[in-house]
Amino acid sequence: MKRVIYLIAALCWLCSAITHAALLNIQAESVEAEAWAILDPQSGQVIAEHNSHVQRAPASLTKMMVAYIVLKDIQAGKLDRHEILTATPVVEQVMWDESQMYLKAGEQISVDQLLAGLIIMSANDAALTLGERVAGGVPQFIARMNQEAQALGMQDTHFQNPSGVTMPSHYSSAADMARLAQAIVTETPDYLAYSKQTSFTYNQHFHRATNILLKQDPSVDGLKTGFTKAAGYNLALTANRPTLDSAAPERRLVVVVMGTKSAQKRAEVAHQLLNLAYSYTRNEVAIKPKQMIAELPVVKSTLRMFKIESSQPKFVTTSLYEQPHAINLAQFDQSTQRLQLTNAQGELETLEPAQRTQTHVNIELSEKLLTAPLAQVMKLATVHVYQNNQLINSFAIEEQVNIVEANIFERIMMWFGSLFNFFSHQPVEDEKTSLG
Repeated sequence: MKRVIYLIAALCWLCSAITHAALLNIQAESVEAEAWAILDPQSGQVIAEHNSHVQRAPASLTKMMVAYIVLKDIQAGKLDRHEILTATPVVEQVMWDESQMYLKAGEQISVDQLLAGLIIMSANDAALTLGERVAGGVPQFIARMNQEAQALGMQDTHFQNPSGVTMPSHYSSAADMARLAQAIVTETPDYLAYSKQTSFTYNQHFHRATNILLKQDPSVDGLKTGFTKAAGYNLALTANRPTLDSAAPERRLVVVVMGTKSAQKRAEVAHQLLNLAYSYTRNEVAIKPKQMIAELPVVKSTLRMFKIESSQPKFVTTSLYEQPHAINLAQFDQSTQRLQLTNAQGELETLEPAQRTQTHVNIELSEKLLTAPLAQVMKLATVHVYQNNQLINSFAIEEQVNIVEANIFERIMMWFGSLFNFFSHQPVEDEKTSLG
């Protein structure tokens, strides 16, 4: 990866004025789904999308938010997965034709079993029971769901129930569900221990997981299926696969498809998009760990220069597809994991992914200097990554800045030091002139 680093001073609002280029240009008509998105959760980049911000009925993809909240509370020590709950009459709100664990009021069940029922069985009574336990009531839990959605930047989303039942003000989008999936795999990865299970039995009720790709592809470990007449067949899919890169030995991708025609079709389309993205994109290191990015002058402190360093490696997703025309998903061969294109002679040719990428990094400083005292997290720079001169990703460099203000004695010594340096650096000719 070729990197050219430029240090520039520019207005930060210019960042938001530039749109990130799509990594894979896929013909929308070749994808049999009303809306879809492919996301790399490690870089945060959207690889490709269509109608991804159109508000649609999410159906049981809603339960991803329920599980995310519950698992966050478990991590925070507010809830124990082994805690035994007593089902309340709230379970009687579940209609006979809804997915459920068939809980009865007064029945005892663990949080762990409810999570399994929620994610694997897509049980609506599990969603209501967990919501009531977490927030003290279902309305309060719905408010929490919307708060979490706002915190994640899910701007196309509003929840009206925990189960995904079709309601006028209950909607989300493929982009928002991909963003939620990213939060789950990075913040609450215990979710995947449930979603990778192919079946679950509770109280003699057996349920086979409706994500059929769990048995077809061993790298797939979640996330959630959903279906209602209003929504069509939805699927949030994720997989984790090994790479040949020692800096990032594994790579996870997320695909969300909404509004497909059948359970088979949602799996087929999502799997094609997943494999296409794995084959024709890759992750590269944009900023190495502990890489020195820039130095900022410091005033009112004994520290003269503050070094801006990246605390962790920063990855960027790049495209390995170099053809000028859009991708026809029907030309992607699942067995070879390659696009099969017709040449001028009418013969099929296999399109191999590019081996090299032309990328460069542009670093925009947020501060010209730092004034002591400072003890806070600061955004010090924004990194813009370009591929073939098109912006593909931007991310901020934030760091805990701790700079102590110099005391009066140190300031006097600094003043004498600067005075000494001034005289000691006078030109030799001037010294001779003054003496003569």
